[in-house]
Amino acid sequence: MANTTAMANAIRALAMDAVQQANSGHPGAPMGMAEMAVALWSRHLRHNPADPRWADRDRFVLSNGHASMLLYALLHLSGYDLPMQELKNFRQLHSKTAGHPEVDVTPGVETTTGPLGQGVTNAVGFALAEKLLAAEFNRPGHAIVDHHTYVFLGDGCLMEGVSHEACALAGAWKLGKLIALYDDNGISIDGQVAPWFVDDTAQRFAAYQWDVIGPIDGHDVQALDAAIAQAKAVQDKPSLIICKTHIGKGSPNRQDSAKAHGEPLGHEEIALVRQNLPWPHAPFEIPDEVYADWDAKAAGARAQQDWQQRFEAYAAAHPELAAQFTRRMDGALPKDFHQTVVDMVVDAHTKQEKVATRKASQIALEALTRSLPELLGGSADLTGSNLTQTASTPALRLDAQGAVQRNEAGQLGRHINYGVREFGMAAIMNGIALHGGFIPYGGTFLTFSDYSRNAIRMAALMKRRVVHVFTHDSIGLGEDGPTHQSIEHAASLRLIPNLDVWRPADTAETAIAWAEALLQHDRPTALLLSRQAVPYAPKKDVADIKRGAYVLSEPADVGLKKAAQAVLLATGTEVALALQAQQLLAQRKIAVRVVSMPSTTVFDRQDVKYQTKVLPEKLPRIAVEAGVTQFWWKYGCAAVVGIDCYGESAPAADLFQHFGFTAENVADTVQAALQRRKR
Repeated sequence: MANTTAMANAIRALAMDAVQQANSGHPGAPMGMAEMAVALWSRHLRHNPADPRWADRDRFVLSNGHASMLLYALLHLSGYDLPMQELKNFRQLHSKTAGHPEVDVTPGVETTTGPLGQGVTNAVGFALAEKLLAAEFNRPGHAIVDHHTYVFLGDGCLMEGVSHEACALAGAWKLGKLIALYDDNGISIDGQVAPWFVDDTAQRFAAYQWDVIGPIDGHDVQALDAAIAQAKAVQDKPSLIICKTHIGKGSPNRQDSAKAHGEPLGHEEIALVRQNLPWPHAPFEIPDEVYADWDAKAAGARAQQDWQQRFEAYAAAHPELAAQFTRRMDGALPKDFHQTVVDMVVDAHTKQEKVATRKASQIALEALTRSLPELLGGSADLTGSNLTQTASTPALRLDAQGAVQRNEAGQLGRHINYGVREFGMAAIMNGIALHGGFIPYGGTFLTFSDYSRNAIRMAALMKRRVVHVFTHDSIGLGEDGPTHQSIEHAASLRLIPNLDVWRPADTAETAIAWAEALLQHDRPTALLLSRQAVPYAPKKDVADIKRGAYVLSEPADVGLKKAAQAVLLATGTEVALALQAQQLLAQRKIAVRVVSMPSTTVFDRQDVKYQTKVLPEKLPRIAVEAGVTQFWWKYGCAAVVGIDCYGESAPAADLFQHFGFTAENVADTVQAALQRRKR
């Protein structure tokens, strides 16, 4: 029988030794959660260290990511490709053991955690993806999607508001295969949490419609084992196991204190811990018998082999479903995707409709969701405004037992009503994308991207394909006023590395923006869309739209034979304004080129030759966008027509007039810039 005490103490030793060697880190939480890890990882977690990406593995999320050495110790001990040298290199340059766990860096890490509350929110996304895939693909006698999502979380995760958003949804969605273990040690960086964290956590989660177990002794492996088994038996509710623990367990002078939280114990205290546990082994030394107790390679191989045999039987009975499941879990798009995009763009170019770009987005989504069953939509209580629902994406609804319902046409729910939970929606979408099998997209107003921002940043950091549909993108929102009118948000989102930001001008640009968002396997995308209708911008060719910027109109298109004297650079709804200004300038015998730049982030990745072709170095550039001007100086603009103050409450047309977004003002700005240049 495994020596669970030694197994737990191995985690404690590795955590305190690695933090001490790095002279940086958080030893207390790993030392306190050691028995929780023993119970889950050695008795319940179904995983294969030899194949960390096996489709039907259980998912484990360390939401309190500062306890990263717990996870690194578990991965090393159970047999993942994480040698001891990596633990010795904890928090060092280019190691696989970063300060907080990072997906795709360390084998076995499912999501990047650190910003508290987002890990458990990702876990809700994992569990939702599992539930929806099971409903879609499982058939009688063939359960190819059947796994649990486990999450460790602490006081900090529960204090962050996003945990409320996500855990309330988990209860509403009856995610019976989501099991959270709460490390209830009562300590945070500032000390005992009692003065500022007095929530009744058990009642809080019961109110969310979770099954609540405990409090139990978080250092009793048998009790933890029984609690996890009890939670697994609950099918129609997520489960919270409240584990009473001691931070820094085993440290004579640091246990139960904030001193154990975020700093090394020190050589003297570590020596005392070794005596106290006892753990008579040198730093980073693990006895063979402890390795043997932790080794999960054989059990993992058997579990995956059993699943593979079941999947082969499933494939024989349902070959088309099996092929689609494999494709989707691989993240590949359907073979007919290119033709779908061509048809979308041709349709847009032919019809040349005058619609709001949020409507153009819905038009594109109608075609895309019909062709791509993996598109999973949603909105933060703004479905009718964001236009994220289509004929192919009925609302997600569950029956009393928690089963996903089908509509009268036999379609499963593929549109999620997230409620007024922008941050939760964004972080849940990250979890869905991390799980695989779906490409999530969700909508809200652009001004509320501030609520979502850290989860958007995490998607960019993790290189995950998530699509954010942000409508009502400017003062064009109108009467709702400055609280809802986006001024700085486009520029702000463009600052996030690895996030593509598109602000399309018409139906064709919107269709291509959607296509490019889905083609980007390693980055998220934000689509910034208008409330107000805009005319189709006539164009000779659509091929270069996907490069982020292109020449939309030359002087010859408005009757001038002379070469361009300046470039008018515009995005979104202001492209139509630039075209109007071009015509006014032509009447003044001033020749300008109009460049539409739906995506600055994509254009910035193009080669210099193409960039110079679109924006010749010798021509002055004048940018036009209903947002802050500061962003546009990076393109060497001679002038910018923008807005550097908050908006007003009034009809959109009045606001554009008031803030100078008129063809006359744009033309005057171009003319003034040329006159300054002559001086």
